[in-house]
Amino acid sequence: MSLLGEPMHPGEVLKEVYLAPLNMGAIAFARRLGVPRTRIERLIKGTTGITPDTALRLARVFNTTPAYWMNLQTNYEMALAVKAIDLSNIKPLVAA
Repeated sequence: MSLLGEPMHPGEVLKEVYLAPLNMGAIAFARRLGVPRTRIERLIKGTTGITPDTALRLARVFNTTPAYWMNLQTNYEMALAVKAIDLSNIKPLVAA
């Protein structure tokens, strides 16, 4: 995990920062949250992102805020977008 490099996928944060120290797997964690195990498995694998519903549940179980989890998702998506989207043909507007 790099704090100064590219943002980590929120599922990787969940796995490395929260679940690994608790020695808790996806199935047990999904039960604790009351969600399908596939939701947590896909999140940890990075094939799906944080939804508002998941953010609320994660915030409650870890005593964080939903915004924390949604910001992880937004930062990750913005990092991907910056690499993928060519903005060179868009000229900034200048006030007269």
